[in-house]
Amino acid sequence: MPEFPVNARRASAYTLPSFLGKLQINSVGWMIGVSALILFLCSSLRHVLIQSTAYDLGWFDQAIYLISQGQPPIISFSGMHILGGHAEWIVYLLAGLYKIYPTVYWLFAVQAISLAMGAWPTWSLARQAGLKESIAIAMAVVYLLYPVVFNVNLFDFHPEVMALPVFLAVVLAARCDRVGWFCVGIVFILGCRDGLSLTVAAMGLWLLVFEKKRLCGAIALFAGVAWFLIATKVIIPSFIGSGPIAVARYADLGNSLPEIILNLFLKPGLVLSKVFTLPNLEYIVLLLSPVIWGLSPQHLTPLVGTIPTLAMNFLTDYQLQKDLIHQYSVPALPFLLLAVISTLADGKGWVQSKRGIILWSLVAFIALAKFGYFGSRYLQSLDTWQATREAIAQIPTQSSILVPAHVAPHLSHRPRFKLAIKGSELADLAEFEYVLLNGRHPGIDSSPQVVAKLLERLQKTPTFQLTYLRDDVYLFKKKA
Repeated sequence: MPEFPVNARRASAYTLPSFLGKLQINSVGWMIGVSALILFLCSSLRHVLIQSTAYDLGWFDQAIYLISQGQPPIISFSGMHILGGHAEWIVYLLAGLYKIYPTVYWLFAVQAISLAMGAWPTWSLARQAGLKESIAIAMAVVYLLYPVVFNVNLFDFHPEVMALPVFLAVVLAARCDRVGWFCVGIVFILGCRDGLSLTVAAMGLWLLVFEKKRLCGAIALFAGVAWFLIATKVIIPSFIGSGPIAVARYADLGNSLPEIILNLFLKPGLVLSKVFTLPNLEYIVLLLSPVIWGLSPQHLTPLVGTIPTLAMNFLTDYQLQKDLIHQYSVPALPFLLLAVISTLADGKGWVQSKRGIILWSLVAFIALAKFGYFGSRYLQSLDTWQATREAIAQIPTQSSILVPAHVAPHLSHRPRFKLAIKGSELADLAEFEYVLLNGRHPGIDSSPQVVAKLLERLQKTPTFQLTYLRDDVYLFKKKA
């Protein structure tokens, strides 16, 4: 059966410009604007409440700030060049915003707009498939209410969110035979994270075999494989002297990327034992439940694009890759939506009315989106909020500091800062001009014991003096 029914042929007359023009007068534009504003306000509020962390907001904020200042983007608390993580060269483009004015809120704005913009190509693809306007709008709502869209917006900042709407847009470009725009989109996606190259390659295979878009499919397949090899074999090793750092999460399968890939074929028993686990079953239920109503066996070919994402998340024991809170499931979303659109275009699916589709999505959002954190988790350190803000205000720009991980994103516009985490008890205090500690809320990867040991050392170090103390928030300054 073809991927789209006969009535979709009429939609082939639509072109990319006509979709853009129509967007200006329908409700999708308003949905995007309102969603972007809500997402931006939520991530900004989390940051204001001092709940963002050095992993990964402080990581990218410092790197982009340093690039904007013409300095090497070395993450000071890890010693790693930004390209040594996941070859995310797209951050160099973001540095242009920091040249206008250096503020972390640029990242929140870029992330919110990128996530919200995914509603446009979702709606466009639905219309192109022959779905009526009301159902196409409902699909845009499905995208915006998919829990990972809201949740990943709250989890600091990650460049791969910028690729989310572009994945949908390049599929639209391929179906409209806009090869030039397709290539531009592919290049953009590849710059957002090394692992996305595998998803691009899988998408190319799907376009080539199932969509019969041979040129675009071949381009994506070749570009994905080529960039994966370049990023993992050339770029990342040149900065860190070894393969991708994420390889450590698959240690049971091998000690290097080639060994892991080889064992996927040579040790099927080991692979299957990693795949068929209860955590993976829970994960796939979470991933599919918001859209399960629109999936049918006859229209699952777009899910070829999810294979790299699911494989990486299934094969690791790293639990953060098996939920809808973090960024690891983002690349799967476009292809889930494409499968649902294909099902609806064939007149199938458990739910086919606009009201039913939106209601299901709303229930899934209420159940799985983490908006409740604003009334619980994000208020846990409110008792030291004012003291922390006052202490931060006393630290000059450019001074080297030792700081809790959750405070770091407020002080990352400087060449050097390190984290007051486990192991920092033995740090050389002479390299810091300021030390900020929170006795009540030590922060991620820290503990009251870590803070106590650091306090003991600082109080015995004559070169440091306590300049601020309130609500168990301590600020030490090196004497002149």
